[in-house]
Amino acid sequence: MSVEEGESPGSGQVGTDDTASLGPRERVRPTWGESLARHASAPFGGITGRHAAVGRHWFWTPLRAALLIGVVALTLGWFAKAPCIQQYDAGNGQLELDWRSGRQFVAMCYSDIVPLYSAERLDQGGFPYATSWFDDEGKPTQHERFMEYPVITGMFQWFNAKLAQGWVSLAAAGWLPSGLPVVVYFDISAFWLALAWLVTIWAVARTARRRPWDAAFIALSPLVIVHAFTNFDTLATAFAAVGLLAWARKQPVLAGILLGLGGAAKLYPLFLLGPLLVLCIRSGHTKVWLRTAVAAVATWAAVNATIFLPEATRRGWGEFFRRNSDRGADPDSIYNVIMHFTGWSGFDGPLAFGESPMILNLVTAALFLLCCAGVAFIAWHAPMRPRVAQLAFLVVAAFLLTNKVWSPQYSLWLVPIAVLAVPRWKPLLAWMTIDALVWAPRMAYYLGEGQKGLPEDWFLGFVVARDVAVLALCALVIYEIYHPARDLVRQYGEDDPAGGVLDGAPDRFVLHRRTPAPVE
Repeated sequence: MSVEEGESPGSGQVGTDDTASLGPRERVRPTWGESLARHASAPFGGITGRHAAVGRHWFWTPLRAALLIGVVALTLGWFAKAPCIQQYDAGNGQLELDWRSGRQFVAMCYSDIVPLYSAERLDQGGFPYATSWFDDEGKPTQHERFMEYPVITGMFQWFNAKLAQGWVSLAAAGWLPSGLPVVVYFDISAFWLALAWLVTIWAVARTARRRPWDAAFIALSPLVIVHAFTNFDTLATAFAAVGLLAWARKQPVLAGILLGLGGAAKLYPLFLLGPLLVLCIRSGHTKVWLRTAVAAVATWAAVNATIFLPEATRRGWGEFFRRNSDRGADPDSIYNVIMHFTGWSGFDGPLAFGESPMILNLVTAALFLLCCAGVAFIAWHAPMRPRVAQLAFLVVAAFLLTNKVWSPQYSLWLVPIAVLAVPRWKPLLAWMTIDALVWAPRMAYYLGEGQKGLPEDWFLGFVVARDVAVLALCALVIYEIYHPARDLVRQYGEDDPAGGVLDGAPDRFVLHRRTPAPVE
């Protein structure tokens, strides 16, 4: 049952939050409080009525609906990358990948997964971290290379390459459809990456508790359509999201194991230990946090030890750290924006080939630590203990904003925790849309002005717009931390759905105690 336009689902106007009408365990109905959801519901019968039979359908739950939406969005994401896995006959029946005339940039379908198949020597069947090669061989810039990704991500690529090569062998025997090995490799990788994003949706829906429809908003994110298959980052988002779910369910050791596994895929899930620490200090649960931290570090160390300890793979294991240390400011970093528009030569000035930008590395690390100190101050100074997701969003956003590298797919890191931190659909959609749209000028910039591409100024202008959008979300999160009555999660009588032992815990340590604003 739904109400018609103009009728009230609660005590006032259509779409007005009606917190008093919800029971202590009843789901929040987004069509009541989110105008975006209210308008989107019009083709499906309008907003939910006061006496609607909610939660009684034998199959369709908010989680299953979110997973279905996620499948649709991921399918669109695969089709967006499909032009980059097209094949053509190069003569004599020899098939090659069709990246002629800058197709990967013109069609805006570029994915790191495709070139990495050969760039990381996965097509040669060697074991990652043990296989080395030389880039720029015979030139003054010749240098030895190894697999450049953390252990879990590197092994994920190797495993998919083996599956792809097995598929091609069976196809040659006439048992399976045929295709270029790199195309089969991309499709297999995309399948697992899509599954990882569905796990992310599932974990967020379970963590949000009374707001399961927020997970559907994650599934619909434009960033998913654009970047789910740009690289391998959905592996890390899955580990991070399930780790937060384990923490929310008061399983600190399991949470630590999952965050440690995430850190072995991409480093950022380990950053979540920081917000948990400062919140545990405020509530006096540092022993619980210590169990999580020990489990995370031990898991990360155990996974990396499998590659670090054998002498044959030790040098290859360090490639990830060497590459990140030697990289300069990427085109989409705030440092490159400043250098381009001001003519500044950077902190280190011109560098010789292979020389590490030591000052830039120190500056980025110092700025990130300074931001983390600011987040800790907010956590201890706020009138009411912030929620885990709020601080997690601030820390990950601070890392991206201050880091010398912001690869486009890194924005996926923010999507799950942003929805948990500030479940306001309009601001979130505005940021996600701006961030996703950066992909178009990025591709046009990489195409080159000589190929009718976009000048760097235009691309960097979009980068600045993205950074401003993220900063605006950070400001909104901080505002709601200091004005908890404005927090949509706490408006419905909850404290911290992702808090675990922190949920409802009293304060033990604050920098400035004052009476919290009433939660209406």
